[in-house]
Amino acid sequence: MPSLTDAATAASQWPVDSASIAVVTADGTVRATAGDQDRAYRLASVTKPLSAYALLLAVEEGALSLDQPAGPEGATVAHLLAHTAGYDFSTREVRAEPGARRLYSNAGFEVLGELLEAETGIAFADYAREAVFTPLGMTGTGIGDSPAAGGTSTAADLARFTAELQQPRLLHTDTLARATSVAFPGLRGVLPGFGTQSPNDWGLGFEIRGQKSPHWTGGTNSPRTFGHFGQAGSFLWVDPDLGAAVVALTDRPFGPWAAEVWPGFSDGVIAALRG
Repeated sequence: MPSLTDAATAASQWPVDSASIAVVTADGTVRATAGDQDRAYRLASVTKPLSAYALLLAVEEGALSLDQPAGPEGATVAHLLAHTAGYDFSTREVRAEPGARRLYSNAGFEVLGELLEAETGIAFADYAREAVFTPLGMTGTGIGDSPAAGGTSTAADLARFTAELQQPRLLHTDTLARATSVAFPGLRGVLPGFGTQSPNDWGLGFEIRGQKSPHWTGGTNSPRTFGHFGQAGSFLWVDPDLGAAVVALTDRPFGPWAAEVWPGFSDGVIAALRG
């Protein structure tokens, strides 16, 4: 059986110019790395878990409420975080009643960013930096111009973030548990790049693997696995049953290559972790 280091460095065979990998266990230990850990990559939609974490901290601080009206009539902050507010992917056209369908939406996260700025008087990128990145030592990370898809980060920083997701110290464990459990269960929807899924499970800012097939995580990832991937060709997942997380950043946009190699890569890391 390959070692964990061998499993991590398997990313060197991906059809990309650069890849940076980190494997982090539940105690916060970085068990294996590959590639430049301090290289900054565009995150695209991997920005969303970072933004969601900042928004959840704002909820705990009382600046926002998950039940607060936001977005289309009848929708709330929780609907927007869970992609069930009814917005189109990239515009604020309302395509469904709140809670009726899982419609993945960048627009919903833009609305959340505007709401937090209106409620706090702090620019969203500044709030995320002060609330999340600075306390975690994520000095190479920023939200950029969009809480939906504008972020940049490094493997080293996202390793710190996945450690927080496994043993939170900024967010209450109950809040994180809610965010990484299925919100508005039973909803059908399209998982970008992987087609219609029924159900298409999401938490509050985090995709949940559930029983989805096909999927970007491994076939041996547990249904409780949560995380996100982005069109910039990167992903992060946390598997609570395994007690580990993986960060994978690349410089090639998502495409068929990623759908082909990512699941097997994750299965290889899981097999190495299990010994």
